[in-house]
Amino acid sequence: MIRDAAADRSNLNSASARRLHRNCQFDKKTTFWLAFTHLGCLAAPFTFTWPAFWIFIALYILTGGLGISMCYHRLLSHRSFKTPKAVEYGLAILGCMAAQRSPVYWVARHRLHHAESDTDNDPHSPRHGFWWAHMIWTMMDLRVADENEFYQKYAGDLARDPGHRWIQKTHELWPVLLAAALFTAGGVPFLVWGFFVRTVVVYHFTWIVNSLGHRLGYKNYPTDDDSRNNGLIALLSFGDGWHNNHHAYPALANHGHHRWWEIDLTYLAVRLMAFLGLASNIHTRTQSEKNSADRKAALKA
Repeated sequence: MIRDAAADRSNLNSASARRLHRNCQFDKKTTFWLAFTHLGCLAAPFTFTWPAFWIFIALYILTGGLGISMCYHRLLSHRSFKTPKAVEYGLAILGCMAAQRSPVYWVARHRLHHAESDTDNDPHSPRHGFWWAHMIWTMMDLRVADENEFYQKYAGDLARDPGHRWIQKTHELWPVLLAAALFTAGGVPFLVWGFFVRTVVVYHFTWIVNSLGHRLGYKNYPTDDDSRNNGLIALLSFGDGWHNNHHAYPALANHGHHRWWEIDLTYLAVRLMAFLGLASNIHTRTQSEKNSADRKAALKA
């Protein structure tokens, strides 16, 4: 049966939630970085130009759509399709330019989220508060006893990959190189819109899946968490807002297209890559699987 989210939240062990907050502390480096990027956006109204705006749009698609949604999330976290290694590494570097930490870090925390979704061990459940799920958790030092052991458990495929180990060592360099290139190419307007505004927009459109994506919307499938499908969030996050579909079938490349109106821009981009010979082994549901799953869902409802 679909779990009553309101009842679950009322029954949440508040002591455990408080322990989650007590067992971590602010990561000063990350907190400073987030403050710095958000403050940089204050210059946006004074530096607007149309060329800078289009640079913002292009990098929003490249870093948020291809880097985070396609690569960090669907390719690396869930292995829902395959690409040549050179393409995988290139997409991972685009993800690094979104300044959401390294692929190994992102993937390990995301796989933990799926393993412990909306429990006390979920790193960003809105049951611990909207702002915790949306952004505060990113500013915290979510300490584990042994970070290397944690990576081996939740992202061992990346931790053992020589290319991703190199990207792990250099991930902080890529946003700096991008910022320098933008300033060189277009001065302060390109820097403000292509770096500061774009970085912050991609942050919040990624984070909103963690916060509102577990609060607002509808369910196609009964799951043991609060995940929801939300069309507006899906539009802003390149399809990741079809979140209940994703939690029901995490390994699928198509988070959307489970119903006719669920447009999934990232999945369409993966299909384009397949047409160009750059993607293969794309995981999707067959019609028979869909019919079987729908029958099971109907029986549980």
